[in-house]
Amino acid sequence: MFTEYLDSHDLRALLPGPGSYRPYPRRQDRAAWEGLAPAVRSELTAWGDEALAGYPPLTATQYLAYVRTGDRQVFEKPYFARRKLLIGAALAECVRDDGTYLDAVIDGLWAICEESSWVVSAHNDSRHPMSRPPQEHPLPDVDDPYIDLFSAQTAATLSFVLYFLEDRLDAVTPRIARRVRRELKTRILRPFEIHDDFWWMGMIRKDMNNWTPWILSNVLDTVLLIERDGVRRCELTARAMRMLDSYLAVMPEDGGCDEGAGYFNVAGGSLLDCLEAIYRATDGRVSFYDEPHIRAIGAYPLKAHVSGPYYLNFADCDVKPTLDAMPIIRYGMRTQNPALTALGVSIRRAKDVQVRVEDTPQMNRVLASLFDPVPEAEALQEPPFMAMPDLQVYAWRFDGLYAAIKGGCNGESHNHNDVGTFIVYADGEPAVVDMGNKVYTAKTFGPDRYTIDNTRSMNHNVPLIGGVEQHEGRAYAARDVQGDERGARMDIAGAYPAQAGVRKLVRTFTPEAAGVRLCDGIELDAPQRVTWVFMLRQKPELVPGAVRFGPLVLRHNPALAQQVQEMPVTDARLARNFSGSLWRLTLAAPAAKTLNEEFILQRDA
Repeated sequence: MFTEYLDSHDLRALLPGPGSYRPYPRRQDRAAWEGLAPAVRSELTAWGDEALAGYPPLTATQYLAYVRTGDRQVFEKPYFARRKLLIGAALAECVRDDGTYLDAVIDGLWAICEESSWVVSAHNDSRHPMSRPPQEHPLPDVDDPYIDLFSAQTAATLSFVLYFLEDRLDAVTPRIARRVRRELKTRILRPFEIHDDFWWMGMIRKDMNNWTPWILSNVLDTVLLIERDGVRRCELTARAMRMLDSYLAVMPEDGGCDEGAGYFNVAGGSLLDCLEAIYRATDGRVSFYDEPHIRAIGAYPLKAHVSGPYYLNFADCDVKPTLDAMPIIRYGMRTQNPALTALGVSIRRAKDVQVRVEDTPQMNRVLASLFDPVPEAEALQEPPFMAMPDLQVYAWRFDGLYAAIKGGCNGESHNHNDVGTFIVYADGEPAVVDMGNKVYTAKTFGPDRYTIDNTRSMNHNVPLIGGVEQHEGRAYAARDVQGDERGARMDIAGAYPAQAGVRKLVRTFTPEAAGVRLCDGIELDAPQRVTWVFMLRQKPELVPGAVRFGPLVLRHNPALAQQVQEMPVTDARLARNFSGSLWRLTLAAPAAKTLNEEFILQRDA
């Protein structure tokens, strides 16, 4: 899409010269800053006050902790705190415009420029090919800078600080801004220009994920705000646009995100940031919002929405993700999708705090919350059936219930071994659930990933065959997947390894007046014990042939052996989504070669 456009259009004629990119009001536009609501201005100055207390230190041993113990947080917490404090100080100074927070801005800029690397410890030497594993090089190479998610995010933050405050910094000494520009060129602009071997660029690997648009959105802001050479400005912008094609190539036509709704902020949302930067930099002359693929990607949060704060959370996704309202609102407005706009407005209105950084510090999102318009929107209306056939995810709403099932494969981005799993909500609250995400450690993206309980199929709503779980990898996939308003059908035998001996495992999932009917028809090479797993939010009560939990009852063959395991939630991230405990229900059938079992989930009379 983007390469084709560049091949037929002269970007130099469409992109105004350096200094012309003004995505948000400058500090000197006092009417805009003084026009912010008093509560927002107060919130920003309170944020700036926190920066007056100083910035946390970052040490080499904090960086080493990832390799030594697998702990990412010991480095990332102070790393992100520095950037959040700098954003607060800069915005507070823009509000006050009297020098109160200028020294805090200078200290933040200088401290970040003094860091040996802006790449977080978990991403050190994560370029392709992996010629230098972190265990061999546990500290960054200052002579060979890499661009990861957060080095790019840092660059955009520093670029916006200069955009707002460079004249005030120069009044102290021009060496501050000069130093910042030097670091931006050395760490971001020059590596972006000369390297083709960073995996997320799509020139070596083709299995792109959120890294590509997330990094490029921040690189584009840095280029458009900082680059003073008009020719290089156009060349680097075009280079970023061509790389975006690598991301679009892996995005299904239905717009589904296999990383889950929690990643929309930095996947489809970051794609929007790229499109919006180009749109604003060219005064709307370069726009891709009419493209069907772009529209489908933007609509994903609406398709993944369950109820209130809840979203589909297959893969590494929180069931209550922190979604940025403004990209969803803007996407809805740009693509003329009123329902998507309404979803964004509902997210915005549900938050008491409107401008604070809730996730990693993405400054353009903070600015959007300050200055982008929030339209009036009608009440959110969601359809009774949702299909993402490329992603093989289907969902239904009926009689106060919400039910969804996925096919797919076990080689998706941020994959869990979960082919054929499903969820059920009753009256907007989770009942049969997917655990979703946990705090990231070295195990999360390493060779031991599938030893973590939330990634294993034994803790998803799929059967165990003779005690054998599903296997990871793209080859382990659903077959013959069909879905429509009446229900879904898929053969998930291919998700299990050969030793499971599964010839066929046809799962049908049918919403009906009585509730949800789940049927599994299984053919095995030899008689084996089959155990069905149901992950429940509420503590179940077991009676012969039925399990009661919350407002629902699960009816099943009385010959199945019932067992319940309480799973206390101790992980900090999981606890934000499911506090207390989850409950793992198993229903086991005696060994057999052929099984046909039916389960009915309905409201408890």
